[in-house]
Amino acid sequence: MHSNKKSIFIVLFLLSNFLMSCRTNSQEKGKMNGYKFTNKLVNEKSPYLQQHAHNPVNWYPWGKEAFEKAEKEDKPIFLSIGYSTCHWCHVMEHESFEDTSVANLMNKYFVAIKVDREERPDIDNIYMTVCQMMTGHGGWPMTIIMTPDKKPFFAGTYLPKETRFGRIGLTELLGKVQQAWVEKRDEINNSANQITSYLKQTSFTEPGEKLDKDILDKTFTAFADRFDKKYGGFGNKPKFPTPHNLMFLLRYWNRTNNPKALEIVKKTLDGMRNGGIFDHIGFGFHRYSIDEKWLVPHFEKMLYDQALLSMAYVEAFQATHETPYKTTAEEVFNYVMRDMTDPTGGFYTAEDADSDGKEGKFYIWKAYEIDNLLGDDSKIFKDYYGVNENGNFTDEATKKQSDENILHITKSISQLSKKFNLSENELKQKLENGRGILFKVRDKRIHPFKDTKVLTDWNGLMIAALAKGGRVFNDVKYTKAAEKAANFIFDKLQKDSGELIHRYREGIVNIDGSLDDYAFFIWGLLELYETTFKAKYLEKAIQLSSVQIKHFWDSDKGGFFFSSNNAEKLLVRTKEVYDGAVPSGNSVALLNLLRLGRLTADIKYEKLASELSLTFSSKIEQSPSAFTQFLTGEDFGFGPSFEILITGKENDPDTQEIIKELYKNFIPNKVVIFISEKNAGQIHKLAGFTKDYELSNDKPTAYVCKNFICNLPTTDKNKVLELLKN
Repeated sequence: MHSNKKSIFIVLFLLSNFLMSCRTNSQEKGKMNGYKFTNKLVNEKSPYLQQHAHNPVNWYPWGKEAFEKAEKEDKPIFLSIGYSTCHWCHVMEHESFEDTSVANLMNKYFVAIKVDREERPDIDNIYMTVCQMMTGHGGWPMTIIMTPDKKPFFAGTYLPKETRFGRIGLTELLGKVQQAWVEKRDEINNSANQITSYLKQTSFTEPGEKLDKDILDKTFTAFADRFDKKYGGFGNKPKFPTPHNLMFLLRYWNRTNNPKALEIVKKTLDGMRNGGIFDHIGFGFHRYSIDEKWLVPHFEKMLYDQALLSMAYVEAFQATHETPYKTTAEEVFNYVMRDMTDPTGGFYTAEDADSDGKEGKFYIWKAYEIDNLLGDDSKIFKDYYGVNENGNFTDEATKKQSDENILHITKSISQLSKKFNLSENELKQKLENGRGILFKVRDKRIHPFKDTKVLTDWNGLMIAALAKGGRVFNDVKYTKAAEKAANFIFDKLQKDSGELIHRYREGIVNIDGSLDDYAFFIWGLLELYETTFKAKYLEKAIQLSSVQIKHFWDSDKGGFFFSSNNAEKLLVRTKEVYDGAVPSGNSVALLNLLRLGRLTADIKYEKLASELSLTFSSKIEQSPSAFTQFLTGEDFGFGPSFEILITGKENDPDTQEIIKELYKNFIPNKVVIFISEKNAGQIHKLAGFTKDYELSNDKPTAYVCKNFICNLPTTDKNKVLELLKN
C-alpha cells in the first residue's frame, strides 16, 4: 500500500513538472521571440487570437478551461469578440488590452476570453443578439460580461480606456462591475436570468401564414422610398453594399418590368464601381462607405463582399448587356484569384483596413506622387480619378481635410476624350498604363494584414460567384478556380461522415460546420453543376443537403437551426433568417431546396421549402426589406419558373450554342440539366425522371417545362428562348 502511494506521488510530481514546463516553455517561447507577455492564445490558429497572444491580459480561448476557472475562482467572464481585419478591434487592443493597468484589473477580477467571430459565428450570433437587445445596436469589437454559466449581464461594442463623450471607459466599467459582483450579486443574477430568458424567447419561431406575392411589391416600395437618387444606394451614411438587395430588385424588375427597379440597381452599382469603395488600382471592393457618396470607404476587404458583389454585377450584365458590369465582375474575380487564393485552391478571408499604423494608407495618394510617376499623363489620370492637389476627402480620425486622395471616377471616358482631344481607345490605354504603374509602386508599400484562414461558408459564396461568372462570360479560368476551391473543401474540410468543418489554416482544420457552411457551399455546388454539368457536383449537393436536414432541421417548428445537433451546447440554439451583410443560411437554403426539387423531381425538397417559408413568414411580413435573399427564394417559388433539360453531345457546337444562349440573358428562376451518353447513367440515378428522355444522335434537343407544365421538345435555340419568356 505504501509502495502504491509512493508511485502515485511520483507520477503526480512528474505530471506537475511536465505541465509546469509546458507553461514555462510557452512563456519562454514568448520571451525568446522578444515578447514580454504570452497568454493562452499563443497556440491558436486564428490570426485574430494570435494578434492578442502577447497582450498582458491573460486571455483564454473559448473552452472548458476558462469556464472552470471562472467557476472555481468565482469571477465574471469578460468576453471580447472581434476579427482580425477589424479596425476598431485594433484600436481597442492598442488602447486598452496592451495597457498593463487595464490588464491588471482584468486579470485580477475577471476571466478574459477572446473569440474570433469568423471562426465561431455560433457564439457571435448569440451575443450579438444580446448586444442589440440591450443597447439597440451591435458591431465589433463586441464586449460581453457574463456569469461563469455564460449568462450575459452587460453588453457593448468599442469601449475607450477612459470615459469620454458619454461613453463609459473600460477602466471605470471594470471597477463598477467588480463592485456590483461583490455587493449586488443577486441583482446581477436576476438580470442575467431575465436576459437569457428573453433571448430564448426571441430564438423561438412560431410558423405563420403563407406569404403572398404582394410581399414582393411591399419590399420594392420600401427600397424605392429609401433610394438615394443622387448617389445610389439606400438612406444616408454609412452605406453598405448589401448586394442581395440588388439581386432581389433585378428579379422584381424581371417579374414586373418596372423600370424603376432596374434604375435603382444600375445607379447603385454604378455609384459603387465609380466610388472610392472600389479599389481602382488593385481591384476588389472595400467593406462599406462612411459617406453617402461612396467616396470614403472603411478600407478592409472581405471575401463575402467580393463574392456577393461580383454576382450582382454578373446578373446586371445579363440584364442590360452593358460591358462595365462585366468588367467590374472580372476585376473582382482577378483580385480574388491574384491576392486571396491559397496555393491549394481555397480562398482567404479578408484584408485589413490598416497598414503601417494607419487606416487606408496603402490605398491613398498625394497628387505629387502621381505627377512624379506618370509625367505628362498625370493630368489625364488625376482628372479622371478626381485627384486634387490639396486632397479630396476628410480624414475620419482628425475630422480635417486630408492632403491625400482616394481614387474615384469623376468623368466618363467620352467627356475626357473631348477635353484632351484623344480617341477613347488612346485614353483608355493611357489610364490603364497609369494604373499599372501605380499598382507596381503600391505593391512595394507595406501591405495590409491578410487573414489567411479559409472558411467553408465564405468559400461557398465565392465558388457560386466564380461558377456563375464562368458560364455567363464563357470563361473557363473562373470555372476552374471555382472547381479547385470546391475540391479543396472536399479534401480538407469534409469529414469521412460527410459533415463539413468550418475553418482551415496552415494545415489545421477545426470547428464543426454551421448552417451557413452547408447552405453556402451547396449554393456553390449547384452553380458549379449548372456551369460544368459534371454530375458529381449535383451528387455532392444532394448528399450535403441530407446531412444538413439531418443535423440542422427543426422537426417541431420548422426551419434550420444555426448549429448542428452535434455541436457544443451554447446558451440557446438560434435560427437565423435576417439577411444582413451576408445572407442567412435559412434564406440561402430556401432557394437551394427549390432548385434541388426541380433538378431531381424529389418532392421532399419542395415540402421542406414550403415549411421553411411558413416558419419565418410572420417575421418577414413585419419588415420584408430585411429578408431579400429569403424573398429571392420566394420569388422562385411563386413562379413562373422553368425546368430545362438538354440532351446532346458534350462538345457539339450546336449543344454549346444552346447552353450559351440560355445563360446570356437574365432568366433567374430556372434550373438546367444536361444529359449526354457520357453522363446519362449518373444523372438517371440522381434524377430518376430523366430516364424518360431520349438521347438524339443528330441534334441537341431542349425540353422546356414552365410551372410543372412541359412543352414539346425543340432543336431550335430561338424557340427555346421564346419559351422562356415570362
